[in-house]
This record gives sequence, structure tokens and C-alpha cells, in this order.
Amino acid sequence: MKKPLPIGISDFKELIDGGYAYVDKTLFIEEITEERIKVALIPRPRRFGKTLNLSMLRYYFEKSEEDTSYLFKDLQIWQNEACRALQGQYPVIFLTFKDIKYSSWEEAFKVLRFLISREFGRHRYLLEQEMLMIEERELFGKIVSEEVDQALVGQSLLLLTEWLHRYHKQPVVLLIDEYDTPIHAAYIGNYYDPAIEFLRNLLSGCLKDNQHLKQAILTGILRIAKESIFSGLNNVRTFTLLNEAFRDKFGLLESEVSALLQEHDLSERLPDLKTWYNGYRIGSCTGVYNPWSVLNCIAEQGRLAPYWVNTSDNALIKRLIAQSTGGLKADLEELLKGGVVQRNIEEGLVFPQLGQSPGSIWSLLLHSGYLTIDATPSYGTEIQLKIPNFEVLELYRTIILDWFTIALDEDHYRLLLNSLVQGDIHTFSQLFKEFILSSASVFDVPAEASEKIYHAFVLGMLVGLKGSYEVKSNRESGLGRYDVMLFPKNPQDLGIIMEFKKVGRFENIDLQTALDSALRQIKEKQYALELQERGVKRILSLAFAFEGKQVLIKHEFNC
Repeated sequence: MKKPLPIGISDFKELIDGGYAYVDKTLFIEEITEERIKVALIPRPRRFGKTLNLSMLRYYFEKSEEDTSYLFKDLQIWQNEACRALQGQYPVIFLTFKDIKYSSWEEAFKVLRFLISREFGRHRYLLEQEMLMIEERELFGKIVSEEVDQALVGQSLLLLTEWLHRYHKQPVVLLIDEYDTPIHAAYIGNYYDPAIEFLRNLLSGCLKDNQHLKQAILTGILRIAKESIFSGLNNVRTFTLLNEAFRDKFGLLESEVSALLQEHDLSERLPDLKTWYNGYRIGSCTGVYNPWSVLNCIAEQGRLAPYWVNTSDNALIKRLIAQSTGGLKADLEELLKGGVVQRNIEEGLVFPQLGQSPGSIWSLLLHSGYLTIDATPSYGTEIQLKIPNFEVLELYRTIILDWFTIALDEDHYRLLLNSLVQGDIHTFSQLFKEFILSSASVFDVPAEASEKIYHAFVLGMLVGLKGSYEVKSNRESGLGRYDVMLFPKNPQDLGIIMEFKKVGRFENIDLQTALDSALRQIKEKQYALELQERGVKRILSLAFAFEGKQVLIKHEFNC
């Protein structure tokens, strides 16, 4: 009998009690225990199993009236005798900030205060005995009823660890899920400073030199810079996607995906799922799948769709890419054709610097799951980055289409592409020049731009032809390497070769000379050979010469 898939279920007890399919990640408990880390920060992309893993830790460690050991007796962790002795032995504080996504600090703080008051309420048994002094009992009641100000809420977790330690005579395990979601929302909503100040006080208070704390595990998407939120804390160890620790505890391995597919009679779909949802690398662990997309794909009987990118908040990513320099957009061209870029990644992210530091943008794209590591980096070296899979590639294509529909309305954009593939070069040239002039706000084309930027610009424009054309760039054909070639999926349609030349103020050449040189190069290097080998008879050679935002276009048909 097939077990139901736990889509949207992040409570470990509900999952096990409900008989849902579970990919056993309980050795995360063993690893987190053996590492003997006082405070661990584990950033992973959205919907990679962070909340479920922390919920699992809660039910494993928490000392409560209900015996929860039965949840683990059929799982891998129960084979470890030393870990088994830790089950149900510690008081636990568990908070998740994953839904703190508000447009103002007032709203965000109210919900943060409510979540903390609710966690206090879960430990209301502290009031049943005379463990707390009168003033402590009064303060406990005010926190539960949300009658305390921001300063006291900032100290509340420190107080709760002290009281729980006193009651249970055991130090506290503190679990905070998606700690950075309020920070992300604060940056988008323009209330970053008060949010950072509050969270710094809240976390520093309970994590720094806290004798009542056994262990704290925080998860999130990003590693926020130490000086922003962990100022003064030197006991936080961070395990990012670049580290070996916990490399197989978030996301799904191919063996785990294969087992799920087999249980649901979908084993033949593994190659398709590999193309769409595989490709992530965590430390040296390669071939990690996006679990959210895999589960949804199986639930839909193997229907491939961008499940993850459609649920993630892509607004910040889209905005940063659109506002970035032409150089970053040119790097995206390399990524879109399956290539790799090598860049420095900043260890800690400071949101206000995102628009100023290219390293911050690459770090955000990597840790959010929009890029992945191509090879295990050596210490102190640049990191090779690539697009992980087809699902994320489709998101980038959507972002690129947005650039061009901003610069031209959709009707004119479609007319531009149609005139190109129909060979109406007069209309195409007029619209393309208009396109170049109107795109200043969405595609940086400086006066001294490199040819690479123009190349990326044109490739982005051609994304709208993916249904009828295969677009290739910088490939060998004939006696050289063409810039861009459009291969029609129907060989009866027009094949197109594009060659670019850039003119700068330090080059002793004018636009017309550069244009003639580009068209001559297409003929002399016999770039048309690859099209002809595919049976394409009608071929358009198209030369572009650029200087800043000036462009000349010349064409020739070979029918």
C-alpha cells in the first residue's frame, strides 16, 4: 500500500502518526550530537526540509509527560545506543519564524511577540510549583498575555532558558527555524534597522554565555553577517552549503528519490526528475534533489512543473538582477547556456549592501538555491557556480523576458521576434534600435561596454523564441566560432547567424567598417555549414555593430 506524501506537513509527530511517507533523516540527530556544537547555524534553501528536521529534534530531545520514543523506534537513529539514551531528556524551546512576512515592523513585532508568548504558554507547567519567585511568576504571566514591551520580549528567551533549567535540572535545547525570514521581509518592507536591532538583542541574550543552554540549532536560508545580528557572539558555528557537515541531511539523494518513485510506480520518470529537480551540491555531496518539487511531481503522477520556484518569494531575486550591472547580466548569459562562472562568495550577508556588492548577490543566489556549486572549493579560492537544473533555468528565462517586456510592450516585443524569423529585417532593425534605446533602466549598456554585454543582451531577447528555435552561442562551425546561431526546429523555416562587433573610443574603427567586417567574417568562416548539415536551406546572415547605445545592422540572405 502506497503511503501518502507529506506535502505541507512539517510536524514530525503528525507525519509519523499519520503514516505518511518519510525519508529517514534521523541520523541528523547523531551528527548534531557528535559535533558537540553549542550554537549551530545551518542555512539551506527554502523547502529543503529544515522545519521538519527541527521538529524531529524537538520530539527527540524534549522531556515531556508524553513518551515520544515510539516515533523513532523503526528509524535509523534508534540503532545508536548512545543517542537513544538522550531521547526525552531535555527541556526544549521551539520557535519557527517562517511566516513572519509583514510589510511593517509593527505587524512583524506583534507576531514575533505572539509566537514567543505561545511558546511560554506551552511551558505553563512552570507555574504549577513554587519554582518561580512571585515577581518571576508575574513576568511569566505578562509575557504569556503579551503585556510586555519590546525590550522585555528581547530578554524573554534568556529568562525561559533559566526557568526551564531550574525546573528540569537539565540545560535547554533551543531550536529556531527560519531565523532570517523576518530580516528578509524587513529589507523588502523598508524596516530593516528596527528588525535587526530587536533580533540581535533576542538572539544575543539567549545565546551568549548562557549557562542554561545545552545546545542551540538555528536554520534559515542565509547567513546574516555576524556584525549585523550575531555581534559579540563567538560561539556560533555556521554550516553552509560549502561545508561537509550535514551535507546529506537536507534535500533528497538520488537513492531516496528512486525509492519514492518505485513505491509510487513511477520509476521510469527518474531521468526526467533528474533533469528538472536534481543538480544541487552540498559540500562534496553531489546530485541533491529539491524535495518539495520531487514530492509534488510524484503527487501529480510524474507531471513536470516548476513547483518550487512558483512557491518561493522571487521578488527580491528579480529586483536585484534587474538592477544589476551589465556585467552580471553577461554572466547570466554564460549560465543560461549551461556554463560556469567563477566568483567570490561573501561569508555573511548584509542586506543593505546587496545593491552595492556583486559578491553579496552571488552569495544570495547560491544560498537561496538559484545557483549551486560546480566543484568543491578550496579555502580562499573563488567558487564555481552554475544553474542547478531545468526548473531554476526556467525561472531565469522568465526574469529575462521581464526585462524585455519592460523595455518594449509585449506586442512590440513579439513583433520584433516575428519580424526577425520572417526575415523582415527593416522592421526588425527599427524595433531593435528602439529596444536598445529604451532598455537603459533594465539592461546596463555603458559607453565602454564589452562585446560580451551586447551578446548577453541579444541572447536574453531571443529567450522568447525557445518554442520554435534552438539558440546556441559561441560554438564551432565551419572554420571558426560564431557568436549566435538560431536553429529552426522546422528545417523549412529560416536559419539565422548573428555576429557582433563592438566599437570603442580606443579602437581605430568606425561602425560601418565594423559592420562590414562582421558580415564578411560569417562568409569567410563558413558559419552556415552547421545549419546546412541540419537540412536548413534558407539562411539569414545578420551583422551587428555596436557603440554604446548606437547600433547598425546589415544582413544577407543565402537561399
